[in-house]
Amino acid sequence: MVPLETGAIRQALCRITIATRARHVHDVSDEVDRWLAEIGAGEGLLTAFVRHTSCSLTVQENADPSVLADLLDALDRLAPAGAGYRHGSEGPDDMPAHIKTMLTGASIAIPVVGGQMDFGTWQALYLIEHRARGRPRTITLHYLGS
Repeated sequence: MVPLETGAIRQALCRITIATRARHVHDVSDEVDRWLAEIGAGEGLLTAFVRHTSCSLTVQENADPSVLADLLDALDRLAPAGAGYRHGSEGPDDMPAHIKTMLTGASIAIPVVGGQMDFGTWQALYLIEHRARGRPRTITLHYLGS
């Protein structure tokens, strides 16, 4: 194992807004990479946190779109609409969206190397919209590193 020399530690914080489409997986990697370049990120850790309870973040394959479609279908099987939930004040997709967020997560930590997210060849950062209608979603980004 070779340790990375990081120099002085600094941090940066911002919020980005993504206009989502209904039941869709949105690749947000380019927006995040642009921000990392703007702040002059080097080596460190990026934390991304989505500020909503009915959408989520994930790192997933970016080569074959059928993977993302299959993941959405699998989440629908795990938390189907109309399953007799008590909570549904915002419609039949409300509680299933909360369950899907709980399963997939509202935050994620990603190493940053050379100013970019340290993804493998076929990985990207995605915002998953679980609701049946798109809306603006806000992601808070926090960078800690050199």
